[in-house]
Amino acid sequence: MKNPDFAADRALAKDFLSNFADPRGEPKYLNILQDVANRKIRAVQIELDDLFHYKDVDEEFLQRVTENTRRYIGIFAEAIDELMPEPTEAYTVDEDRDILMTQRVDEGADGGADGTDPLQRMPPEIKRFFEVYIKAFSKVTPLTIRQVKASNIGQLVKISGIVTRCSDVKPLMQVAVYTCEECGFEIYQEVTARVFMPLFECPSQRCKLNKAKGNLILQLRASKFLKFQEVKLQELAEHVPKGHIPRSLTVHLRGELTRKVAPGDVVEMSGIFLPMPYYGFRAMRAGLVADTYLEAMSVTHFKKKYEEYELKGDEQEQIDRLAEDGDIYSKLARSLAPEIFGHEDVKKALLLLLVGAPHRKLADGMKIRGDLHICLMGDPGVAKSQLLKHIINVAPRGVYTTGRGSSGVGLTAAVQKDPITSEFVLEGGALVLADMGICAIDEFDKMEESDRTAIHEVMEQQTVSIAKAGITTSLNARTAILAAANPAWGRYDMRRTPAENINLPPALLSRFDLLWLILDRADMESDLEMARHVVHVHQNLESPALGFTPLEPSVLRAYISAARRVIPSVPRELEEYIATAYSSIRQDEAKSNAPTSYTTIRTLLSILRISIALARLRFSETVAQSDVDEALRLMQMSKYSLYSDDRQRSGLDAISDIYSILRDEAARTNSMDVRYAHALNLISRKGYSEAQLKECLEEYASLNVWQIHPNTFDIHFIDA
Repeated sequence: MKNPDFAADRALAKDFLSNFADPRGEPKYLNILQDVANRKIRAVQIELDDLFHYKDVDEEFLQRVTENTRRYIGIFAEAIDELMPEPTEAYTVDEDRDILMTQRVDEGADGGADGTDPLQRMPPEIKRFFEVYIKAFSKVTPLTIRQVKASNIGQLVKISGIVTRCSDVKPLMQVAVYTCEECGFEIYQEVTARVFMPLFECPSQRCKLNKAKGNLILQLRASKFLKFQEVKLQELAEHVPKGHIPRSLTVHLRGELTRKVAPGDVVEMSGIFLPMPYYGFRAMRAGLVADTYLEAMSVTHFKKKYEEYELKGDEQEQIDRLAEDGDIYSKLARSLAPEIFGHEDVKKALLLLLVGAPHRKLADGMKIRGDLHICLMGDPGVAKSQLLKHIINVAPRGVYTTGRGSSGVGLTAAVQKDPITSEFVLEGGALVLADMGICAIDEFDKMEESDRTAIHEVMEQQTVSIAKAGITTSLNARTAILAAANPAWGRYDMRRTPAENINLPPALLSRFDLLWLILDRADMESDLEMARHVVHVHQNLESPALGFTPLEPSVLRAYISAARRVIPSVPRELEEYIATAYSSIRQDEAKSNAPTSYTTIRTLLSILRISIALARLRFSETVAQSDVDEALRLMQMSKYSLYSDDRQRSGLDAISDIYSILRDEAARTNSMDVRYAHALNLISRKGYSEAQLKECLEEYASLNVWQIHPNTFDIHFIDA
């Protein structure tokens, strides 16, 4: 490959920036430069995809840009200097920068009196108020950290990984400016590395002629600083070969790229792979060995946060179409883990966990959480862990951990020594990393009791309070917790009470909005269906037909992000209805010999949260009675497997049980009539279907116990 002609390349870069047009025919980069001149933006991102499609750019030029990126950033910056248009709008003046620049231009700070002194020549960097980044090809598959070798040094590479640590944003000196006490000249020193040796003696021609060793004073206001942040990027679990541990790489973010990532984000970064020589004593120890780092040029998130999600044109249409579908609640739920058989109500609850309710902040500063917490407790082999993994895959921010593999500080926060500054710093644990997301904890029952207490504060106050090693602070942990656990003896023991089986402290149980008991029962029909389903999935690697195409996780994320923007309110007319429902749940629990859950005022807040999440799914501004009924039904269904067993024990078949429910309701209201819709709501809470209700109505109507209205199916008891 022949030596590059940088002057010709600068001319080509200038031509590209002037003439490249976007699909609408507008000059893409000239518009960006105009925004830079008007001080609206600071970053100029040159995309290799655009260079590839530009008619005058050949493959050799592209290769030179990707293999010698640092040099070509300078070439593009010089081309931009020449093309920079005049501002067309008024902008706020940065006093230090703009007034100093005007002063320097007036004084002709361009090489001193005779223009020969290079240290007095103003470096182009100090005049620039923009940063140039070169973005890698979008179609190129990102490399793993292991695949980046010594041959990539100096080149533009694209790497994927997970961010494990972020430093604070600090100022990094780019141009140091000194003034001489003797001759009064401004001396400039460009800084290209992390460390630099300051100048002490004035190197200007006048001081040399006068043999005066002029003392230099560093002018911080006149110097130019860049925002700088150091990030640790770690390999993704799926890229680590068997038997190895994940590797990590240091990434330097500068200027406008800082504060783009947070620990726990899965990102794709393109940047220049460079060596970082050691300095001082470390250099003597290291010898010829140098560390490497990536100087970032662009950052792309794999999964955007719900707030940052921007709907594309076709996605908005698709969501509008889905919202009009009457059965959307059921379809969205069945699209969660379609390979897992059954568990329809569990999936509905998990869908509501993803949607959540808005956080409430009262006038006096008190907060009421909006996140739902769900605990799945069940026998081995009912696909609890698979559901957890799938939810983490769908959620834009999710952390998966297991009970045995987590300690108290691993979940909340640990105090560690910072390798750069040697100060004690806080490192957030799983719950802090899952802030504004979901934290899935598997094998919840196998956690140490002392570690489990760390979760109590997070579940209700949604903060992690720390007082360790002289650090006293409170970290945000606004996370929804999804836990999976086995009963006390591995399997649910029917001879013992629910409290003995569940084996979790009441303080923790009351914090879960839904505690879902999934029992593995022998049933000929359902076992046959499940076996057919599992065999089908095993053979074809896909779920059997659901009657509709399951929605992709990306579509689910888009729909949920749109639903989370709605903030529904509870209308006044429903207040009495919710209060009555809550008090009746308390009454039922008081009458029960072995209560299955602890009903506290938190249960009432849970009903409200679930109802609001259901209203959000319909994009409704107000909560309807049907939402409250569905919330109550889900609470009842979470213990369905227990109730079905109680009924078997008491010897009642479904038809007789439905009759007794309706008779008790008529006696309670002291009325001879029960509306059909109300009857359906009552029995569905107990886990019965509409078909069973109709069968019961027909059977007892033939016995002249009640009469059924031919059109509305309302029930009228004949004999009091």
